[in-house]
Amino acid sequence: MSAVKAPSTMMRRDTPVAVTPRPKRHRLDLVARGAYLLLALLGAFIMIFPVFWMLSTALKQAGDVFTSPPILFPVHPQWKNFADAVTLPALSDNFFRYVWNTSWYTALAVLGDTLSGAVVAYGFARLRAPGSTVLFFLVLATIMVPFEATLVPQIVLFKTLGWIDTPLPLIVPTFFGNAFNIFLLRQFFRGIPHELDEAATLDGLGFPGIFWRIILPLSKPALAAVAVFSFVFHWNDLLTPLVYLNTSNKYPVSLALYFFTGSYGNAQWNLLMAAALISALPCLLLFFAAQRYFIQGIVVSGVKG
Repeated sequence: MSAVKAPSTMMRRDTPVAVTPRPKRHRLDLVARGAYLLLALLGAFIMIFPVFWMLSTALKQAGDVFTSPPILFPVHPQWKNFADAVTLPALSDNFFRYVWNTSWYTALAVLGDTLSGAVVAYGFARLRAPGSTVLFFLVLATIMVPFEATLVPQIVLFKTLGWIDTPLPLIVPTFFGNAFNIFLLRQFFRGIPHELDEAATLDGLGFPGIFWRIILPLSKPALAAVAVFSFVFHWNDLLTPLVYLNTSNKYPVSLALYFFTGSYGNAQWNLLMAAALISALPCLLLFFAAQRYFIQGIVVSGVKG
């Protein structure tokens, strides 16, 4: 029996393989990466420059604030401006009271925003009811209603309740939900597997138990994002305290700085910038401390929707 010959078309192992030239896309990738880097640096500069300008102004002498051309790096930094900013008559008597007022106003407001947003978002994300989708879109529609449109009715309501010149208008509304917080948490809750709810139900947990023992522990990044948003907003809020508070010993820091400007017809901008930096320090520290959870909560909520 004759041996079977290999087909003549079969390629030998030592036959060289034609190598197609690599496309020149790597150059385009390098250009694209360079463009992205430049855009990122430009965005970072735009975001950081106001803070840098505040610090530069806070370290200047009063006569150097409006010099032309402007001085970006003071030759002789005036670090004592930070101490002077809180010892001037407009702030010295009640500065720590202002900080204390802002702290507990903000803490209760953050608790209200986070708790109410989580409860309402849990209902929209995990419970099924007729018309829930329509109701959710109605909640989202409230984002488009400007705050000024509801300001006068709120003033009339709180005046009827006797809440004017009390911290209640700053705190109580946060326990009734915020549309953005509800949306953010709902998107996150929808990404949690429903099998966990079914397993918890078989173990005897009801909806409250599933919410407190399953959903909330798994939603720490989203809750942290909501808490950071709420903290920054309420710590820096000026309009609400300006409308409802009349007694100086109830002012938060933001309102105290507003009257600090008004008390000096020709404002001492170097001291004002120093005081503003001191008041903004808690927001900066909180953001850097919770940055990992904050970014994770935003990214995951957007992807899993």
